[in-house]
Amino acid sequence: MVLYDIDVTRNTNKMAILNTRILTSLIVMLSFAAFGQQPMAPDLHRAFQHHKIDVYNRDLSLINEEGYHGIRLSKAFGEGIAWMKDITFSTGTLEFDVRGEDLKQHSFVGIAFHGQNDSTYDAVYLRPFHFHAEDTVSQNRMIQFISLPAFTWRKLRAEFPGRFEGHISPPPDPIAWVHVSIEVTQESITTYINGSNTPSLVAHPLKPLPPGKVGFYVADTSGGDFANLTIINTR
Repeated sequence: MVLYDIDVTRNTNKMAILNTRILTSLIVMLSFAAFGQQPMAPDLHRAFQHHKIDVYNRDLSLINEEGYHGIRLSKAFGEGIAWMKDITFSTGTLEFDVRGEDLKQHSFVGIAFHGQNDSTYDAVYLRPFHFHAEDTVSQNRMIQFISLPAFTWRKLRAEFPGRFEGHISPPPDPIAWVHVSIEVTQESITTYINGSNTPSLVAHPLKPLPPGKVGFYVADTSGGDFANLTIINTR
């Protein structure tokens, strides 16, 4: 009878240890999951001053306006990007403020993500010069998704008309700051403008890219102002 009691005690102790290990593992897993969803809000001025921004094909300067302590990318031919160092993004949310110009065919401002290098990335950008357009065609080209190098705006427009660009309602002021929120999942990229609950664009990438860099984006001949970046990684 004593031996039986000893065996029961041993089994009980083993079960207690096992349960403790399982509970500890769950706590660690939940902690990592919660950590992965913590917002990152890099100080852009500090990042610039500490060489934490890699600039491709543009010059970068600081802007300091009330509520907008950000950066400015200069104008030049070709695409330009200000990549944030030490940040990798896969799925989650990207939020930022951006300001372009009401200059026809010369203002394309947004954000690049899943960056593999300076020529391979996804991007969502605005065309502020279309914000006050009177014709329907231009009104439906206020916002654009691209996935370079394979899927340029020309290719997407020609082969998938209306699927990767869209209208913003209500249209923002073309020379004012615009707040952009992008929700990225494995299946879709959904963009909301100025706090609207209705998405301005829902894109389903044709060939999703792996996790990569995040950076502010301007297209050919365009400059742009950027501030208040927040990144939430969900994986």
